[in-house]
Amino acid sequence: MNTDVLVVGAGPTGLALGIDLARRGVDALVVEKADRLFPGSRGKGIQPRTMEVFDDLGVLDAILAVGGTYPVGMVWQDGERVGEHRMFDPAEPTEDSPYNAPWMVPQWRTQEVLFARLVELGGRVAFGREVVGFERADQEADGVTVRFAAGPDVRARYVVAADGGRSVVRRTLGIGMTGETVDPNPLLVADTRITGLDRDNWHIFPPRGEHAGYLSICPLAGTEDFQVVAQFPEGTRVDLSAEAIRAVVAARSHLAPESVTEVRWASDFRPRAALADRFRSGRVFLAGDAAHVHSPAGGQGLNTSVQDAYNLGWKLGAVLRGGAPAALLGTYEEERRPVAGQMLGISTGVHRGEVRRGEATRQLGLGYRESSLTEETRTAPAGLCAGDRAPDGKLAGVRLFDAFRGPHWTLVAVGVEAPELPESVRVVTGDEQPSYGKGLFLVRPDGYVGWAGEDTSRLADYLDRGVTR
Repeated sequence: MNTDVLVVGAGPTGLALGIDLARRGVDALVVEKADRLFPGSRGKGIQPRTMEVFDDLGVLDAILAVGGTYPVGMVWQDGERVGEHRMFDPAEPTEDSPYNAPWMVPQWRTQEVLFARLVELGGRVAFGREVVGFERADQEADGVTVRFAAGPDVRARYVVAADGGRSVVRRTLGIGMTGETVDPNPLLVADTRITGLDRDNWHIFPPRGEHAGYLSICPLAGTEDFQVVAQFPEGTRVDLSAEAIRAVVAARSHLAPESVTEVRWASDFRPRAALADRFRSGRVFLAGDAAHVHSPAGGQGLNTSVQDAYNLGWKLGAVLRGGAPAALLGTYEEERRPVAGQMLGISTGVHRGEVRRGEATRQLGLGYRESSLTEETRTAPAGLCAGDRAPDGKLAGVRLFDAFRGPHWTLVAVGVEAPELPESVRVVTGDEQPSYGKGLFLVRPDGYVGWAGEDTSRLADYLDRGVTR
């Protein structure tokens, strides 16, 4: 069997990449070793920048329909409510940032939404397909042959490893992970049904005694479930049985064991932060948790992972379907590895109480000013620069996010006459846009300004590089 792109792993990263490739007409196959989508909540926070990505991928309405806002934290002590805890710095939507607060959606439901969109676009997921190796000798030729525990090999022009923190593909490539233990204390996370607690608050139970850990019980928006998180002393072997989870809840709160009426999914982990030494080896790319592992604090892991896919998807499409130079794919690691490292630092800082959940965790300030794909031709730009996220807003009555939506480049011309451009570039013109200022702004398919200036001849030089195909 042959395909253009083989995506290993049907988590949020692999499914988002599958969607982006499908809408670009790229023949891609997503494979997943499990026989179904991941069943647990785990990553439950969708950050504002990822909501913008989901807007472009055509899933935002579905995500909004199955999620909700984060509840206010309620601190309990000895069965009494003793105070509120705001999990996030407040932020109101603005014209240039319409999604300015995180949205809660359990990971399993996010994956259901992404899977449905992928199928709608004609994409494919093959379940029960466990990768066991591949022919590395072919990577510099025309493709990679991937082997499975069962079923036929697959020959792909490119392979993307989105198979999680214990990535088989990454280990087969011999790519190391550099990192640290964020917290030696193991954590239990479980999706449960609980009686006796309201769903208007995220319930927090501080540690009782020197050797006890905290307990948090968060209502999962759009469901009847509560996510239970419990911390244990270093060296503890966490028992994932329903009986043990009921005992932990009873010991650390005012609830009785029978208040936990059902345990639907449970897992344990030790928070760590790690970054792959490389994000690429020949024709194989690493994305998501295969490339970077985060503490869950701050909700950065899933979001950084989806944005990996969003960065790589348009570049693979441009090379495979648009005739762009293969060198374009080299900018994936150049752009995403520094961002992943930055977000790992933020996740770790949030976990340790050093960073607030706020401006940094929304990911709206991330960009690629230092990328080789970025050209800022103005000598003293004020405000928006090449490499920055392209804001939303209105220009001559046109909403910019509506203009950006789709697998194309967009030229935003403010107070400057727009030049003739290839049909593949959409043009929006107007006299004034406060978030942009005067000038020409060539916006990439992933919503970042690739080129900015006023000299149209220099824009032609950028277009001649072939990356806009």
